[in-house]
Amino acid sequence: MDYLISKQKDEFTLGEIISETGLDKLSSFQNTDYPLTVPIEEFEAEIHYAINLISDLSVLLLECKINGAVNISDLADDDTNCTIRITATEQEHELINKALKDFATKPLSYDLCEMVDEEDMVEMSQVCEEIRKELYG
Repeated sequence: MDYLISKQKDEFTLGEIISETGLDKLSSFQNTDYPLTVPIEEFEAEIHYAINLISDLSVLLLECKINGAVNISDLADDDTNCTIRITATEQEHELINKALKDFATKPLSYDLCEMVDEEDMVEMSQVCEEIRKELYG
C-alpha cells in the first residue's frame, strides 16, 4: 500500500505495477528466487513471496470492479485520503486469474509454505479462490 500511496497518483495500470515490482520477470509465482523490490520514495521494500503481492492486487482489482476505486487509507495505516483506481488489460487479468487458480489448487507447492503452516495455507488458498471467482466468474 505504501508503494501506491508514494506514487501520488489516482490511477494505475496493472501492467505498470507488475513491471515496477518485478512480477513480470519471474519464471514462476510458486517460488520467488529473489525478493521483489518495490520502490517507495527514497528506499525499496522487499516482497519475498510473489503470491502475497498477487493476492493483494487481486483484492484491489475486485474492489475497483465493485466500487470503481479503492480508498487505500481504509486498508493501510495511513491517514491521507488516497483513493486509487487500477485498470487492467485482458492479458493482465488472465495472468492474475491463472496465478490465483494455481495457488487455489496447489497452495503447498508455493514457497510461502516455508513461513505459514499447512492449515493457514489451505485457508489462504480458499480465500484466493473466492476472490478469483468474484473477479472472473
